[in-house]
Amino acid sequence: MERGSPLRYGLIEDHVLRELWTSFASLIRSYGAAHGLNSRHQAIVEVGGDLILLRVGTRWLRFTHSEMTEDNNRTVPFHLNEDGTVTLDGVTEEMDLAAERLTRELMQ
Repeated sequence: MERGSPLRYGLIEDHVLRELWTSFASLIRSYGAAHGLNSRHQAIVEVGGDLILLRVGTRWLRFTHSEMTEDNNRTVPFHLNEDGTVTLDGVTEEMDLAAERLTRELMQ
């Protein structure tokens, strides 16, 4: 697979997808906690096998294996890639940088 290729069931082992999903959720949780240190708001992260929900006050982001939805109901394509990157709305970036940016932007 080329760099930034999205993961899809059947193309690689399910356990790799689960590990990447767990890693992304862990990064969202960690950055939520870190950004909460200097904020009046606390991030709440709910994680399931097919859903990650990040909530800060009345704002939220919901991730599935194929899309991210914002609290304003804007939905964009989302994919975890085999090389540990994330493709969000056609832009590929490192997983940790994407998690930090999304969390920071939500908590502002």
